[in-house]
Formats: sequence, structure tokens, C-alpha cells
Amino acid sequence: MHVTSEQRLDGDVRERRFTLGEIPGILWTPASASPSAPVPLILLGHPPLGLHKMYARLVGRALHSAAEGFATATIELPGSGDRPRLPALDQARADLRRVLTAGEPVSDEIIDAVVLPLVDQAVPEWQATLDALLALPEIGGPVGFSGGVISIGVRLAAVDPRIAAAGLFAGSFVPRSTYEEARRVTVPLHVLLQWDDEGNDRQAALDLFDAFGSKEKSLYANMGGHTGVPQHAGDAAAQFFTRHLK
Repeated sequence: MHVTSEQRLDGDVRERRFTLGEIPGILWTPASASPSAPVPLILLGHPPLGLHKMYARLVGRALHSAAEGFATATIELPGSGDRPRLPALDQARADLRRVLTAGEPVSDEIIDAVVLPLVDQAVPEWQATLDALLALPEIGGPVGFSGGVISIGVRLAAVDPRIAAAGLFAGSFVPRSTYEEARRVTVPLHVLLQWDDEGNDRQAALDLFDAFGSKEKSLYANMGGHTGVPQHAGDAAAQFFTRHLK
């Protein structure tokens, strides 16, 4: 893990940009974090739009978490930002846009082609990042995962025992295999659903929630579309991580 730049943000939050091999990432730590007082960590997922486009939202989430005593980190997803393009994934996304524009149903084959290659590459990269972050003396765990592509969060929570709790954003297209993986997820879950999200299948989100094997799982649904998430939804997510990571 190579730190490429560092700055201080509101409340003396330390922001470090880093690279792990070819993967760019950002780590935020609260002023309270130190080798004598290591803090829990939340991994911040995001859609594949690139860290530059997502930075304002991510830093807002990071500052909110730092105020609660958490370190947070994120990485650039495969094929996004300045990382090399993935031609097969770009083609699958073009096929998805064509079908949606034509008003045609989206097949399982297109969903698999759009989502699964991203999950297959991103999850091992998140795990490698977690290895590097947990080696830092000021970060001690436990670890949560928050937001982003829900299929990535499901896979990571299913395969990595270091994930102690997950806050997932319902939405996006979900491969059939993700429902099976969800049955293996047993950590506490907090799932956010925008009830009128025009770009997502509400019933698919409900079916996925039902599939999770967790004994403690909560569905936090709000009226409104994709961009209408209310402020108190973030407060509820913060309370969830405070309960399970502290």
C-alpha cells in the first residue's frame, strides 16, 4: 500500500490517497485513531462511476462516519476511473442500455454479463485492500461494508469472515447466483430501499432481502426515487454500525 497524497479535512480527519498495485483508493481516519486507540473500519462501496465523480458523496459519508469514531476506505472499481477499460463489461453495459431504451425485458444473461465480471474482480481486490488496511496500527476492526453494488456486498459478506456487519443499498440488477450467495450471509444487515426507485425492481430487492440468511436483518424503506434518500436514512445506518462495530 503506497500513500500518494495526504490532507486534513473538517474536524481534523486525515485523508490519505493510496495505490495498492494498480488499484487507487482513499482512506479516511478520525483524529482519535492511533496505535494506542485503533478504530473500527467501514468499507465504502459505490457504483462504477469512478472515484472522481463519486468523491463528494464518499467524503460526506466518510466525514459522517469519522464523527462517530470510524475509519472509512474506498477503492476504484475495475474498469472505472483511470483504471484500464474492460471491453467485455463495456459491451454488456451497452447491451443493457439498448434493451432498456427499447423498453424490452432485461434477460438473466445480460444481468450476469453486466454484474458478475465486476463482482468476480472487485471482491478479491476489496479483500486485498482489507489486508493492507488492517495492517495499519491505527485500524483495529471490526469491519463493516456499506453501500455500492449490492452483489459485491453480498459476495464479500458471504466469503470474508472479517466483515462483521453490512449496510446495503437495495437496487441495481441482481444475478440469480447472488440470491444463492445471500443465503450464506449471516452477519447483521441493514438494507436501504427507495420504494419508488424508477431504475430498480422493487420485488427483486424484496426477494433478495428475504433470501439473506442473517438472523438479524432490517429493511429500511423510504418513499421516493433513487436520488430522494432522506437525511435520517444516513442516521439510521450510522446507528446500525455503532451497534455492531463498537
